[in-house]
Amino acid sequence: MNEFIKIMGIKIDKITMEGALNRVEEFLNGEATKTIYTPNTEIIMNAQKDNKFKQVLNEGDLVVPDGIGLIYASRIKKHPLPERVTGFDISMGIINIAHTRRLKLFLLGGEEGVADIAAKKIKDNYDNILISGTNNGYFKGVHTGYESHKEEMDIIDKINDGDTDILFVGLGAEKQEKWIHKNKDKLKCKIIIGNGGTIDVLAGKVKRAPDIYQRLGLEWLYRLVKEPKRLKRQTVLPLFMLKILFSSKDIVE
Repeated sequence: MNEFIKIMGIKIDKITMEGALNRVEEFLNGEATKTIYTPNTEIIMNAQKDNKFKQVLNEGDLVVPDGIGLIYASRIKKHPLPERVTGFDISMGIINIAHTRRLKLFLLGGEEGVADIAAKKIKDNYDNILISGTNNGYFKGVHTGYESHKEEMDIIDKINDGDTDILFVGLGAEKQEKWIHKNKDKLKCKIIIGNGGTIDVLAGKVKRAPDIYQRLGLEWLYRLVKEPKRLKRQTVLPLFMLKILFSSKDIVE
């Protein structure tokens, strides 16, 4: 039985990066399709206003703490998570596993052509990986209000026809999780991970924060400096910590 805590009603696995990748290996050795979600503080806060989204997150097979705020919250409330497990880092670990085991990876997300560039860069560095296909994220489907649209069904067929083992879904937070949840039973792959901007980073379209920012848990600050328009989104971070510090409810358990 895997240990987890709940932060504001959302299950977060108490797991290290090593433990998470061991779970990935277990998923790959099984028969069922497994889902991986990587919530940060912004996602946790958004889920407070959307019970359906909260349910989707809670039904993930592996839910790891991407945001440093979740680590701080767990420690403040005496239910410490062992470490931060970011969506990008677990995705790179999955790529390493796919390289070792010669597995098939499909990239779904980003603007036109971005997934193709990311796939090429992956192959340049991990020549044992098999790319089963790519597709941009601008299609009609659950995430855009067109459930079971032909465009969506064609992509699902494309993923299945490629005998995909691992599917990266980068449609943006909330949209990607709901897309995965709705379509997981139609997909034959072993693992589906919602990993946000990972495809953009792999393609070189977006730069990840320097190591010093990552070590200090300040990637959000680096992104804010680079993209000041994110300011409104980042206001959820102090609100999250205020809720943690001053709520009379047991919101971390």
